[in-house]
Amino acid sequence: MRFRHRDGTLVHVAYCTNVHPAEDLDGVIAQFTRYARPIRDRLGVNRLGVGLWLARPVADMLTADPGELLRLRRAVDKAGLEVVTINGFPYQGFHSEVVKHDVYHPDWTQPERMRYTLDLARILTRLLPEDVRHGSISTLPVAWREPWSAAQEELARRRQDRLDRELIALASATGRSIRVAFEPEPGCLVESTAQAAQHLLGDRRFLGVCLDACHLAVGFEDPAAALDRLAAAGLPVVKLQASCALQADRPADPETRKALNAFVEPRFLHQTRERGVAAGVDDLDAALDGELPGEHEWRVHYHVPLHAEPAEPLRSTRPVLTGALETLFGGDRALTDHVEVETYTWEVLPGHTRTKEALINGIVAELTWTRDELVRLGLKEEN
Repeated sequence: MRFRHRDGTLVHVAYCTNVHPAEDLDGVIAQFTRYARPIRDRLGVNRLGVGLWLARPVADMLTADPGELLRLRRAVDKAGLEVVTINGFPYQGFHSEVVKHDVYHPDWTQPERMRYTLDLARILTRLLPEDVRHGSISTLPVAWREPWSAAQEELARRRQDRLDRELIALASATGRSIRVAFEPEPGCLVESTAQAAQHLLGDRRFLGVCLDACHLAVGFEDPAAALDRLAAAGLPVVKLQASCALQADRPADPETRKALNAFVEPRFLHQTRERGVAAGVDDLDAALDGELPGEHEWRVHYHVPLHAEPAEPLRSTRPVLTGALETLFGGDRALTDHVEVETYTWEVLPGHTRTKEALINGIVAELTWTRDELVRLGLKEEN
């Protein structure tokens, strides 16, 4: 979906396809017919944005075979879709039975991460709509927090420098600029916007930050203050990931703990933080086992639907998302132009009916909610 900000900026809204399990090209293309086209039809739009997730084997195939890349582009066009952003955070195996810490590998000290990201950038230059000149790729926030040494820090900085040079050269060769957005996440080297200012240098032409509203909330960051910190560091918000975290106001309450326990699951990592407690824990089960005191509000890295509150006594951090949207788009100038709805947890969400129809309905509801929020902020939808 496309929206026009009052300053003239064209804002693209997409949903992220990492919600769908597919690690080959046929599977990626099948998603368009099975999910994306019905979602587009129900929203009543001529173009639906999809934030592609292309696992490493798919990126390998598309890089090696221009014919297969053309096949993907034709499938995108045929389904009435558009691709301006790619989620390059998961490398592969995102729908394995257990993902947990594996999603952070390879990190930005390893050459495989650089190759993968540059391959995605080259692919994206061929997938961008004809009337769009720049795209975005989100990536992990350098590395998981440990182990980490001064030598690794220097290596990661050199890789960022090289990445920026390569993206500049790609823009010169293709006329299409691709920006890479490092995504702060709890537990990682870059967990917060303050750490982004410390570990990411703001003088790179095509590098910036992917602001994930769920991650922002888990870190108890205020959206306006976070954006001020990024601006002071010279770090642009390349993309907003529209997402909500799980919140428990009284985690010591037995009914609350029972409700939280339903969200403990083996696939994804659910970092948990307590308001006013400096040290968090890396998964929800550890918090429930007593590694957090439980005296104050908890927020859990568990992406919950944008449009619907969890059953009481739990709730979502939707106010943080609405605050981020307000700060990014409510002023005289749009502070980003890519928004990606990223609730990848539908398959493990307690109480969710795991059918095609239920997933389509859920994504339609999230995109409708996002559309309504942007229109409320004064943006005009363009069909």
